[in-house]
Amino acid sequence: MTVTPQKLVERLKSRAERYIALHLRYEKDMLSFTGCTHGLTNTESEELKIMRESTNHWKIKNINSTEQRVGGFCPLTPKEVGIFLEALGYPSSTLIYIAAGEIYGGDTHLSELRSHFPNIVFKEMLATEQELKSFLNHASQTAALDYIISIESDVFIPSHSGNMARTVEGHRRFLGHRKTITPDRKGLVELLDKMEAGLLEESSLSRHVKQLHKDRRGAPRRRGGAPLGIKGRARLRLEESFYQNPYPECICKSEDALK
Repeated sequence: MTVTPQKLVERLKSRAERYIALHLRYEKDMLSFTGCTHGLTNTESEELKIMRESTNHWKIKNINSTEQRVGGFCPLTPKEVGIFLEALGYPSSTLIYIAAGEIYGGDTHLSELRSHFPNIVFKEMLATEQELKSFLNHASQTAALDYIISIESDVFIPSHSGNMARTVEGHRRFLGHRKTITPDRKGLVELLDKMEAGLLEESSLSRHVKQLHKDRRGAPRRRGGAPLGIKGRARLRLEESFYQNPYPECICKSEDALK
């Protein structure tokens, strides 16, 4: 018997009235591709480097991890996600569904999130092996499970931008601007590094994080365009994706909220 996404959502709702879907892009291929090694051991960093160098279609081989992180181009680490959610005011009892593939380093790194939010579940914890059998070895189908569960969540939070994160955000906007919190990774890293260096009081972190994200919670807004004067393919690359924000074309009921 194959489980349906709706059944998994029901099982999540039976555990808690509300849940967060966290698209945790802390996966080996993502970390290797982006060159992000913050918080990893030397052995892990070397493993990612070897993977990047041996993957022919990845053109950029030499990447400065520190520059990537400071520039906001790295996925948030499990530890950073835990601090982020805590600063936003979510209680430790919050139910979090991890919408992602295998987390790099497994429990070693995931424990850094669990120390803040122990109530973490994966699809494998919501369904039996037999129910998930038909999805095995079909990455697109397992991703579809995560996609639908993310659409139906009370809050969706992506730890990194990407096709799925942008499309889920757009779909949730289409369904009535369901709450989606997109982390300001560059701003967060700056705050966390200041706190680590003793330049920011831990007691004031929550205030700074909330201020940084007051306009990043999925509220109605028009799709961002490219800078003035940019035309052609450059314009298409720089303007916000329709799939990320389908207003104004496909959200007629949002007009009053935008006035």
